[in-house]
Amino acid sequence: MSVLVDTNVLLRRTQRLHETHAVAIRSIAHLLAQGEPVYFTLQNIAEFWNVATRRVANNGLGLTAAEVRTEVEKIEESLIFLPDVPALYEEWKRLVVQHGVMGAKVHDARLVAAMNVHGIRRFLTFDAGDFARYGIEVLQPAAMLA
Repeated sequence: MSVLVDTNVLLRRTQRLHETHAVAIRSIAHLLAQGEPVYFTLQNIAEFWNVATRRVANNGLGLTAAEVRTEVEKIEESLIFLPDVPALYEEWKRLVVQHGVMGAKVHDARLVAAMNVHGIRRFLTFDAGDFARYGIEVLQPAAMLA
């Protein structure tokens, strides 16, 4: 079964000093070793670039654009790109209306919309609660490795 990876897992893979760095790396490696197709989207990369280039004082990683490009290339080398398609818009709109999604959580709905359009039912994230409303299978990195 295929899996979409949340941006928070991709960011933790980059943060060598973060307490969940190793778990993020091992959880993706575990899925890949089992032959699972593991995906990322444009939404992931846009969110990743936003956080990674934001100043540390503003809750970012403070990386340069060149450093982030290198990290994005690592993602592209190990995971499969899931392209945006026209049906994504209607599915996203359906989800935000159906679930009353507001504020920054609309970004989460866009990831779920991509999953639904492409037939992916599993999602790897550190923030399981943010996705409980969508009826997808949420995998938490530490629990998956236990």
